[in-house]
Amino acid sequence: MAARRAPRGPAGRPRPRGGRGMSAGTLDARPRPARATPDDARLGRFAGPAWDLRTYDPLVTAFGPLPVVVWVFTTRDLLTPALVGLVALLVILVMVRPPRRVVAVLLLGLPALVAVMTVSFGVLTDPRDVDGTTLLATVGPFHLWSGALETGLATSLRTCALLLLVLVGGLSTTGQDVVRALVQQLRVPYRVGYAALAALRFVPRFGHELEVIRAAHRVRGVDHGRGPVAAGRRHLGYAVPLLAGGIRHGERVSLAMEARGFGAHATRTERVLVPFRVRDVVFLLATWGVAAGIALVVVPALTG
Repeated sequence: MAARRAPRGPAGRPRPRGGRGMSAGTLDARPRPARATPDDARLGRFAGPAWDLRTYDPLVTAFGPLPVVVWVFTTRDLLTPALVGLVALLVILVMVRPPRRVVAVLLLGLPALVAVMTVSFGVLTDPRDVDGTTLLATVGPFHLWSGALETGLATSLRTCALLLLVLVGGLSTTGQDVVRALVQQLRVPYRVGYAALAALRFVPRFGHELEVIRAAHRVRGVDHGRGPVAAGRRHLGYAVPLLAGGIRHGERVSLAMEARGFGAHATRTERVLVPFRVRDVVFLLATWGVAAGIALVVVPALTG
């Protein structure tokens, strides 16, 4: 018995087995994955979804809340910093999604900080400013008045709100991205921007060098004793090798930058693009709009 041959089309090619009505045009109509353009590859993490705050312009996330920071700093009531801090916390939890350790610190550490600062500022408040309020407790020479406690609570809420507003940009961007955005969008000379970035990278380098020097001293059994004088001698012993290591690292960085033609041209090609898109404008307007709504609508409605 001979094997059955596959049916062939007009051009002598094997006919597809997907059915009689399937043709070459049907096969060509299948969806194909979109090809990534060079600009998409250079966007990096900035090409992510709109709900991820890390994909936004670093200038918007870092410097956009600054007017709100100035406004919260001038407030003295309880509702304004509490509402602003709550909105900033929701933005961090929903759009930044930090690690669980950071979330635990925010959810557990901030209430503890508010409690400690409320009592501390309440105790340190001048009693003559709140002597018309109710005396809540007396511990030795300290008197805790209800007015002083309210002042301490307002101060602690304002401090936490300012901290959360700063963390919106601090947790969603990096120093490198801020420098890139300054160079690409605000036209800061790249000689200034990348020189500052190289200087910032010296800080973790110095930390690593200091740990190496301390480990080397422990291995060699260097002991300066105990007490403040011994601690001063010990830190002076760290200074000389740390300075020598910093000079060597600075020379290597300068030679590497010079070998790559740093500063030879007026402009420089960027490896990563930092875009300014519609989502950045929306986030900026939403930040200012929510702050204005809290100040003009929510707080008067709750206190009126």
